[in-house]
Amino acid sequence: MNILVVDDEKEIADVIALYLQSDQYTVYPFYTGEEALECMKTTKIDLAILDVMLPGIDGFEILKKIRERYTFPVIMLTAKTEYIDKITGLTLGADDYILKPFNPLELIARVKAQLRRYTQYNEGTRIDSGDIIDFAGLQLNRESHECVYNEKQLTLTPIEFDLLWMLCENRGKVISSEELFENVWKEKYYKNSNNTVMVHIRHLREKMSGPTGKSDFIKTVWGVGYKVEE
Repeated sequence: MNILVVDDEKEIADVIALYLQSDQYTVYPFYTGEEALECMKTTKIDLAILDVMLPGIDGFEILKKIRERYTFPVIMLTAKTEYIDKITGLTLGADDYILKPFNPLELIARVKAQLRRYTQYNEGTRIDSGDIIDFAGLQLNRESHECVYNEKQLTLTPIEFDLLWMLCENRGKVISSEELFENVWKEKYYKNSNNTVMVHIRHLREKMSGPTGKSDFIKTVWGVGYKVEE
């Protein structure tokens, strides 16, 4: 697995690289966004770890460029006090974020969790009726990680795909933010976790929107959660 690490603090980038390499990952550490973007032109990347604050091209700009072409997981590194960074990163398509200062072992655990989710969509497995959802103009294929809505191919991140799959698999039922978060992110739900779910739902709606720019495929049940109609 090839992991891109971008942090202008050389000590942090090198520590992350050291821990990842000890787990047998191939690491490409860079200290500027420009170098990272050049690397992606010639190297297959399976996951990226991006610091938000970088000289020149910052982490958000790198994330935007990644999401124009790729669906591999992206973990953002952000200062503990900059909560708005987390919301911005999630809105742009980040899969996870880690607050600085962080425990390297926690970061490694997050990397492994994201790669497990990502690789399950890229390894050939037998397709059966439980791997495909097809209704109301939506086709989801869990084996190939393909999503087609109203004859339009949608590019979804693994988190977005899992959210949509869970809602569609339970269509007709209201699923709470807590249930979505704990099933998709595989972590304990806290008060701020609702914002994480909300941002990803909004991102899904944007991708599923038609000419009007709106999508009511995923409905909000205020104070309860989200649902997809049968």
